[in-house]
Amino acid sequence: MYKVTLSLSKLDPDAKAPQYAQLYEQLKLAITDGELAEHMRMPSIRSFAGTLGVSTTTVELAYSQLVAEGFLDSRPKRGYYVQKLPEPYWQTGGSEQDGEAATITSIPRAAPMRDNLAYRYDFHLSKNDLEVFPFALWRRLSNQVLRQDHQDLLFYGDPQGEYGLRVQISQYLRQFRGCVCTPEQVVIGSSQHQLLTLICHLLKGQLLHIGVENPGYLLHAETFRQQGLHVCPIPVQDNGIQVEEVYAAHVQAVCVSPSHQYPRGIVMPIAKRLQLLEWAERVKGYIIEDDYDGEFRYHGRVIPSLQGLQGGHRVIYLGGFSQVLAPSLCIHYMVLPPDLIGVYQQMEHQMLLEQSASRIHQCTLQLFMERGHLEKHIRKMRKRYGLKHDLLIQSIQAVFGEKAVIIGKDAGFHILLRIEHPLSEHELVLRAREAGVRVASAAHTWLTPTSYSYREFFIGFGGIEQERIEPGIKRLYDIWYSDQGEARA
Repeated sequence: MYKVTLSLSKLDPDAKAPQYAQLYEQLKLAITDGELAEHMRMPSIRSFAGTLGVSTTTVELAYSQLVAEGFLDSRPKRGYYVQKLPEPYWQTGGSEQDGEAATITSIPRAAPMRDNLAYRYDFHLSKNDLEVFPFALWRRLSNQVLRQDHQDLLFYGDPQGEYGLRVQISQYLRQFRGCVCTPEQVVIGSSQHQLLTLICHLLKGQLLHIGVENPGYLLHAETFRQQGLHVCPIPVQDNGIQVEEVYAAHVQAVCVSPSHQYPRGIVMPIAKRLQLLEWAERVKGYIIEDDYDGEFRYHGRVIPSLQGLQGGHRVIYLGGFSQVLAPSLCIHYMVLPPDLIGVYQQMEHQMLLEQSASRIHQCTLQLFMERGHLEKHIRKMRKRYGLKHDLLIQSIQAVFGEKAVIIGKDAGFHILLRIEHPLSEHELVLRAREAGVRVASAAHTWLTPTSYSYREFFIGFGGIEQERIEPGIKRLYDIWYSDQGEARA
């Protein structure tokens, strides 16, 4: 019998890797290094196990893995033989040559990374105040969901979303957002992008041109473009999107944020809402209503949704729990008009869609809503954000005075700060960053080139600690306007 002589290391029974895996790695290296030449016959499983002092199962598993990967060939009644490898094997990254690891070339990013730096004064435009997230309560409800007898929750659920959660969402929307809907109209997904993509598929064939607010939320426009639609930027006036331009653009759908326009914070008045609904009825078009943070209004009553007017037959409503609870839950939803429910169900069947939002999170949120915790949490956060909002406004007015105009106050998680300054918005953002202040330019919200002399910045107040708001605004003023910046820091 042909005998193979190998310089194998002793197999360690106490190592993290099982013995068969250790033997597999050593044999693989011996083959790729040429210690075991091609066409060599390997020892039989029994004899090799005796030589190594291990079980035959250990050798058999190692051989089986090497056969599966093409390093050995198993020939019935003849044994195992070393396979010929491509020339040269090391170039594929499978081994090493001359003792040096094969080089892995890093791939440069095609676009800048997101800014994940820690700032002393973090005026992030959409960050939540997570200090008061009900961790203990959420953990308790999640533990109730994750019981052994609920193991079916580990499998795919309803592609449209868990029915119990859809019941809670429809009740919540009727009570707090004035929506008219049933659980059958609610579709749950993990992100706005996914739901917008589904909408494009739903309206395929009848949707070629779509209007979006300008300035507006880039996710809307870019998602529609990627789905092959022609995007028409529609100017936003002081009271919302310009309805006359919607008609003039000959679009079949329009995407708006009427309760708190992004980025300008405009509330669309009832007259304009009715005009928009009249447009949809007249052209048989659809309105996509983004109500991302409609729950948070700090002065006056919460603005009801557009969907609730005239039955919502031409409105696709978008909402979610990122601002209400936490972004990482990844639970968003849309409410479809009755005539699109069957279309969605056909698409769901044809595309074999599965639910993208965590089923466990969905069921935990369902319990959270059923027991009245969401309503209490929203009331608590509305009060907390309201205090921050008012302090931010007061601080800007006291520090900047007439050098700043505040746009879009009283709702949401941010305001727009408009100033006149000789430096560009990019240079001002860099100055702020170097001084430990996070702000963001609003220039990217314009979908068409614009010419204006002022500078506009997002100043978020949701995630910053209340005691840092006033000193943060002072710091921002100093680095932009004062030669005595260090004296106030």
